[in-house]
Amino acid sequence: MDIATRVWNHKWRIDPIVRSLIDTDFYKLLMCQSVFRNKADTNVTFSLINRSSHVPLAKLIDEGELREQLDHIRSLSLSRGESTWLRGNTFYGKRQMFRPDFMEWFENLRLPAYHLERVGDQYELTFEGKWPEVMMWEIPALAVLMELRGRAVLNDMGKFELQVLYARAMTKLWEKIEGLRANPGLRIADFGTRRRHSFLWQDWCVQAMLERLGSSFVGTSNCLIAKNRDLEAIGTNAHELPMVYAALAQDDAALARAPYDVLADWHEEHDGNLRIILPDTYGTEGFLRNAPDWLAGWTGIRIDSGDPATGAEIAIKWWRDRGEDPRDKLIIFSDGLDENKILELYEQFAGRVRVSFGWGTLLTNDFRGLAPDDALAPFSLVCKAISANGKPTVKLSDNPNKAMGPEDEIARYKRVFDVGQQEAMDVVV
Repeated sequence: MDIATRVWNHKWRIDPIVRSLIDTDFYKLLMCQSVFRNKADTNVTFSLINRSSHVPLAKLIDEGELREQLDHIRSLSLSRGESTWLRGNTFYGKRQMFRPDFMEWFENLRLPAYHLERVGDQYELTFEGKWPEVMMWEIPALAVLMELRGRAVLNDMGKFELQVLYARAMTKLWEKIEGLRANPGLRIADFGTRRRHSFLWQDWCVQAMLERLGSSFVGTSNCLIAKNRDLEAIGTNAHELPMVYAALAQDDAALARAPYDVLADWHEEHDGNLRIILPDTYGTEGFLRNAPDWLAGWTGIRIDSGDPATGAEIAIKWWRDRGEDPRDKLIIFSDGLDENKILELYEQFAGRVRVSFGWGTLLTNDFRGLAPDDALAPFSLVCKAISANGKPTVKLSDNPNKAMGPEDEIARYKRVFDVGQQEAMDVVV
């Protein structure tokens, strides 16, 4: 695929950004099945949040074009081949990961309505409805906004300028991959769907990783690419689950139990490498300090905020204190990674634990320094659950700059979860 020529062709014909309901992250489908089974009638609202307010999305992206892309997504349904792949494929060593009742529901799913409004130089985009339905908007909504922003910048470039841009981007990524080859023990997956430059670019990045890294490249979070390229689909769970469970808690005692109730439900459904703890939603240290003993027997932990080395040391100490051998445990690093940080963390922790990496935005959207005024640099755009059954959700994180929710509720959650002083870190992606 000549990506530069394809981008040039965007100037004269409609090109849908999201062409499949499984052009999404694998953990979304795993979580959706869990929600479908346990909290199907919960009403949830998701909202777009642009943490990088210096990027004026409403000035860059035409509202009509945005609506056209979102409306196209609402027309999508599972194809027969996609359904067969989900029903019959082996994921994490397990056949029929997705239950027949969930698959029947998913095969009939059409994404619900959206609300779009321009507010100054930004868009207010929200989705409201039953949790299993609206949660499926998160990844495609982000993909559309990110790619339309890129198209707006690329639209002013000539055909040869585009060819040079992509040649430079390919060279930049290839050099990163070459650097990673020095450690054949590395295990890296593509986690870059939500803030990718484009679908075609993500697909190219995956193919480059596969060719050059071989067995060190363990798969992709993107279900459509995994299906098309015969790769492992990678993913477990995300902050969305504890955020909604916590919002539904009736009192402080129930709130304190909520993050563990989530994992108790997960424990009933999954085993092996799907039993990965994401502990930072309300502070990693407090989560582990109060965790029930059975969680220490889980396979591993994903570290997604704060200083990653500090988080790994906390996890290693927790396992040791609970009588577990850290060398048998898996730590997945997934926050703001690039090749140098991947190599640094691998050198620090290889041999002490099993180490894996989910490489996201700086794999699939690193066009820094390649466009005038750095107009294609990645930025921090998220789509989060902001309320459940009318009650606000809260996320604290191990980085206070990632916290979200009403100030009074943030203060309450910090008290309930005994969150002490936190070190603020820049949020780049």
